[in-house]
Amino acid sequence: MTSPLLTALLGGLERVLPDAAVLRRAIHADPYLSGAEGPTRDRFTAEAGWLDWRPLAGTGAWARTGPGGPAVGLRAELDALPVPEATGVEWASRNPGVMHACGHDIHLAALWAVLSAARGLELPVGLVPILQPREEVTPPGARDVVASGLIDDEQIEAVVGVHVQPQVARGVVSTGVGAVNAAYDSFEIEVRGRPGHGAYPHVAVDPITTLAQVVSAVAALPASLIDPTHPTVVSFGQISGGTAPNIITDVATATGTIRTFSERDRARLHDAITRTVDGIAAGRGAVAATRFIAGGPALVNDPGLAKRLDTMLAGMGLTVAETPFRSCGSDDFAEYGTVSASLMAFVGTGGGEGIGLHHGAFLPDREALRLAAQTYAAGYVAAAACLVD
Repeated sequence: MTSPLLTALLGGLERVLPDAAVLRRAIHADPYLSGAEGPTRDRFTAEAGWLDWRPLAGTGAWARTGPGGPAVGLRAELDALPVPEATGVEWASRNPGVMHACGHDIHLAALWAVLSAARGLELPVGLVPILQPREEVTPPGARDVVASGLIDDEQIEAVVGVHVQPQVARGVVSTGVGAVNAAYDSFEIEVRGRPGHGAYPHVAVDPITTLAQVVSAVAALPASLIDPTHPTVVSFGQISGGTAPNIITDVATATGTIRTFSERDRARLHDAITRTVDGIAAGRGAVAATRFIAGGPALVNDPGLAKRLDTMLAGMGLTVAETPFRSCGSDDFAEYGTVSASLMAFVGTGGGEGIGLHHGAFLPDREALRLAAQTYAAGYVAAAACLVD
């Protein structure tokens, strides 16, 4: 069973999906990196020119349709990635080294389809489309949206996001109650020793071998420190140091990422990493410094909203994941959950081909666009129903 409003929205979607597919291809062919998304924003707002768009968080925008009072926000991301495209389609990126390799082009086109389908309908609560910049970088754009006061000013009591996900089976939608993405932080470790000749290590302090011990010890911390039932990741992504094979350098550095679902685990890891780095360095006669770059919180789906949306999706004849998708990936959409009820729905695009997010050949098809638009529409109706109950 579906509500009359959802039935009307779904019917409208079928009429506008061909145009949404054209918009998706145009956005895909002309991508822009985080902080430079103005042309993508302008293209979208021109195609949805019946709304009064206002600037947001630098290169973003928002608008409002429907009545005053409480509202539901629908978030879509504007930015692309520094990834060379390898799809081979006619509408591949025209900007060398830049590609919509995370599905943001799908999200934007799906949101446009919902706004088009809602045009002229009598909505029960306000609908606020949020064109958000800088999802792919830190500090994230969602944090600036929250800081702008938009959520409070427009009485946005629920925010819904949709993300294509190749780790979810094609045609399946996954929501889930509680945390579905991890909190994230980055860290930088610097080890300073005493330089010298590689043939005489006894008169030098080698920061590279010291850092090697640090990397092994820090990477092992989750297994010895964190409850094994709590998903936790510490990964190193970059190590650098030295200038030649026979020179012991003076400094070596490493950077990495931390993913946790518990704030307590997050704090314990920060403290343990610092103590481990300092202890190993001191034991080798080196000096170390650890710096943490704060990321964002875990992405937590509102229980009432998730359950209502699952029921609505099933009533539409869509397949809802029996076991919700959860991962140590992260998304700045989590910032909205700190000030409003929020829900992220994952639209499955998986087909066993091994091409994932941020891959140069990642290219969801038109059915993914349809399913994303249907999920946005159902998310709005489900959230609206929660607000008027």
